Amino acid sequence: MNYSEAVQEITEVIPDFDNELTKDSPRNPYSVIRNFTERIKSMVRQNDRNILFKSLQKMDKIYTNGDIDLKNAVEGIFVYSLDNFTVFCSSEYKKMIFSHFSKELQQIYSRQIYSHGN
Repeated sequence: MNYSEAVQEITEVIPDFDNELTKDSPRNPYSVIRNFTERIKSMVRQNDRNILFKSLQKMDKIYTNGDIDLKNAVEGIFVYSLDNFTVFCSSEYKKMIFSHFSKELQQIYSRQIYSHGN
């Protein structure tokens, strides 16, 4: 999957996502993942669970099926920012969010968190 296919996947959950990209951002894997991460962050804060969980599953699918650039973007932008937008969530809500990730994405998150600063 390349970034254009990722945009199509995201648009299945967030219909106006493609319009958001054409406005003001370059069309590459990093801008796609950055914008999608911002949307997910907003869903977490607004407790919009239905679309949030579908979006998290899409992010996981993008990571699993994505080319190397998408994988790097998901790891470097989305996974790295997870703590930032889940820090004020209840522990139950945070567990629920993380339960929508594959084991692989959970392991990458753990590796980033526990290797930070080493």
